[in-house]
Amino acid sequence: MDTTMRPKQSRLSRTFSKVINLRTATRGIASNNGICILVSNGKVKDGFEKRKDSDKEEEFKVRNRAMLEALLAKLFAGITSIKAAYAELQMAQDPYNNEAIQTADQSVVNELKSISELKRSFLKKELDLSPQVTMMLAEIQEQQALMKTYEISIKKLESESGKKDSDISSLQKKLQDLVLSNKCLEIKLNASGSPSLSVFDSLRLSELNPTHFVQFQQQTLRSIKSFVRLMIQEMESANWDLSTAVGFIEPGSVFAKQSHRCFAFESFVSKTLLEGFNNPNFGLPSDSLSPVNKTQLLFFQKFKKLVSENTKNFLTQNPSSSFCKFTKAKYLQLVHAKMECSLFGNLNMRKVVSSGGMPDSAFFAAFAEAAMRVWLLHCLAFSFGQQVSIFQVKKGSRFSEVFMESVTAKDVETEPSVSFTVVPGFKIGKTVVQSQVYLSPVTSPAGI
Repeated sequence: MDTTMRPKQSRLSRTFSKVINLRTATRGIASNNGICILVSNGKVKDGFEKRKDSDKEEEFKVRNRAMLEALLAKLFAGITSIKAAYAELQMAQDPYNNEAIQTADQSVVNELKSISELKRSFLKKELDLSPQVTMMLAEIQEQQALMKTYEISIKKLESESGKKDSDISSLQKKLQDLVLSNKCLEIKLNASGSPSLSVFDSLRLSELNPTHFVQFQQQTLRSIKSFVRLMIQEMESANWDLSTAVGFIEPGSVFAKQSHRCFAFESFVSKTLLEGFNNPNFGLPSDSLSPVNKTQLLFFQKFKKLVSENTKNFLTQNPSSSFCKFTKAKYLQLVHAKMECSLFGNLNMRKVVSSGGMPDSAFFAAFAEAAMRVWLLHCLAFSFGQQVSIFQVKKGSRFSEVFMESVTAKDVETEPSVSFTVVPGFKIGKTVVQSQVYLSPVTSPAGI
């Protein structure tokens, strides 16, 4: 109140003084060169002295205004500091930090005490402020409080961002688990949809005929197709350009439908897995199989032993077996390092396979299942005790129903030519098992 009442009191006092001076004046007002002169009690007050009083009054008003501005600046700085301390207090509660809570609480209490003391001094007219210094300190205090508030807000946003990143990682992990589970279920469904292998459990060597080979070949091709579908899914997930990949596998091929590109991948996988099929060692080093294992009976016994085995369990329990070496060699040949790194972002499966282990992934499980079927088909073929070989059809060859089977329906009104071999054909003695081919389209090709 002191700073606001003093100007009014001074103005009132000067007014009373003027009135008294006018009443007690012993001399009139005279004019001297346009300057008014007031005679009172023998003292002369000219216009310059009045102007001096007015300047003092104006100076007092300015100083009073500065004091009020300094008072408000200090008050607002204190409020800003309380807001910063309260924000710090909230931040310390989640996650709970007892020491930070006590520090923030003490800061709030200190600022409230400071404002309370400022109020008490104002009411008791005991303010003793230097306007310039007070406003400068208040500005510094307010900027520091704002900076602290911004820092707390940034920390809170970073914490929320980190939590969201953690949630995203958790959801991505769940998604990967679900995708893996779905792939495993797909493999099981595909396996359950195939004819039962139990028909081969009671099979005797004396009963063996080409029909058994054809039946098992169909199951082998189902396993290869299942792996190819999974491989294409992984390629699409990794944003592969499938058209470019097909161009490397079968250059210059034209497809009647975009969905027919899968036959190029089937061709790549089947040719790789069947490479060396006409060799009793199946492309393995000659010391991998002893000469006795090359007999008709031993091949049939190997087939009977493995046909009912669980692929994963067998690979885990027999890391030094010929089939395990075959699986390892074919995987490293089919899935090269750049391909694996592109699909999965690392070479972990390759490292495990190279060390003789069994990667725990749906991708490798599907590959191992296809490899097992191919290995068993090879054992079954050599169980006939006859010359075994595989053959492919050259591109552009005329289609022949004796040696070929089209993977798509062909136009009977034309004489189609072969675009590429999807699955090689087999010759066991005089028996011929048709190769599967993709025919050049007779209609306008679909965009790839």
